[in-house]
Amino acid sequence: MTSEEPDVPRSVGRVLDILEAVLAQRSCTLTAAADATRLTPTTALRHLRALVARGYLVRNNEGIYTAGPTVLRIAASLHDSGPLANLVPIAQPHLDALATTTGESTYLAVSDGMVATYIASAESNRAIRHVGWIGQNVRLDGTAVGAAIASPGQVVVRSGAVESDITAVSLALPSADGMGIAVSVVGPHHRLKRNEARTVGHALRHTVDSLCRDLGINNQEMAS
Repeated sequence: MTSEEPDVPRSVGRVLDILEAVLAQRSCTLTAAADATRLTPTTALRHLRALVARGYLVRNNEGIYTAGPTVLRIAASLHDSGPLANLVPIAQPHLDALATTTGESTYLAVSDGMVATYIASAESNRAIRHVGWIGQNVRLDGTAVGAAIASPGQVVVRSGAVESDITAVSLALPSADGMGIAVSVVGPHHRLKRNEARTVGHALRHTVDSLCRDLGINNQEMAS
């Protein structure tokens, strides 16, 4: 996160950085918020107080900041509208089928161009499997999901980008109203070496093609 954007006043950018830091961590202390945004504690506290006053955050007696009623109200009002309203329920059967086909855990991620957030998954049924990325934000630079979103239609493989010994195979849908959407297959590196990753890529492409049809997204440019 950074407030050094040419079209964003520094003070506004810092407030947004603080808000994003708290929401990304679900709960956050003043020290953690200041560290995450590279602000002094005094500056971070000033912005946190403003966000609390407007209801975007709340602070408990232990000094922990979490999402406030304003954020919750906005989230609730958007839940059944907008381009992502039906994304998860439509995508879930595709994730389930892909997990069965590949034997690995599958994920759906959305991106605002700054980070990607995993919002749905289907777990592998293997004893050793990847779990735990739901709700997690990951950087775009250097990751499979980031590279896939940057180049829709291209299957991208990355190992060790987010977790060591983990390989991710990702493919993005065409951009929906500026929102990046990608499907990933994630598993232990030893099971997703070159040949296996290529096979997974074929299954991933079939899944994304089917998902695009169900979402009514034109994916002609994604033909292999």
